Amino acid sequence: MIVLKSQREIEMMKKAGELLASCHKEIAKLIKPGITTLEIDEFVDAYLKEHGATPEQKGYKGYEYATCASINDEICHGFPRKEPLKEGDIVTIDMVVNLNGALADSAWSYAVGEVSDEAKRLLEVTKESLYKGIEASQIGNRIGDIGHAIQTYAEAEGFSVVRDFVGHGIGATIHESPNVPHYGLPGKGPRIKEGMVFTIEPMINVGEYQTKMDSNKWTARTIDGKYSAQYEHTIAITKDGPIILTDQGER
Repeated sequence: MIVLKSQREIEMMKKAGELLASCHKEIAKLIKPGITTLEIDEFVDAYLKEHGATPEQKGYKGYEYATCASINDEICHGFPRKEPLKEGDIVTIDMVVNLNGALADSAWSYAVGEVSDEAKRLLEVTKESLYKGIEASQIGNRIGDIGHAIQTYAEAEGFSVVRDFVGHGIGATIHESPNVPHYGLPGKGPRIKEGMVFTIEPMINVGEYQTKMDSNKWTARTIDGKYSAQYEHTIAITKDGPIILTDQGER
């Protein structure tokens, strides 16, 4: 069942989203060769605590960290670790913030120092894919219109779209209905209605779209070892169009 949110609930989630966005802005200042994703995770944990919030995924199904930190060929759910980031890496930091019971979810991919032209294009196309999906999130459209907008754009740019992981509704818990695939056919899926709140989080690969799982049962990788990137926002559907609750003030 899709739970429609009240204006009050959306305002609370927006406050959580603003805190999450401010945390990502601080992370952007930290990303450089030599820092570890474990150090970034510890920063996020402390930053959220300082601002009266908690990392919602810490403890979720036994997950131990405040963030997911996915490097290079890791698609999602990478564990923070002690190995330093290197020049030319890309890293995705994903987190869910709980502020006074309201949740917000956002992932952002970062270049570590100077990266290859291919990696730069991957980051640009993945971010633009996110906004193509948001633009399709209009009352009266269907969830399939979001995935179709993302898939047609990303594939036209020569990249592939991960199928195994999708966006999702969010509210009292991290994952609610509806699922929001980043691929598919227009005019399919649930109708988009005022009051829906969900994430759009395309994972775009340089090579094949298929995934494989690490032995930790969490981390997904590309099957061919090529780079993957992800950008994610939490959005609310309003009569005036979609509102980005995790907006960082730039595109």
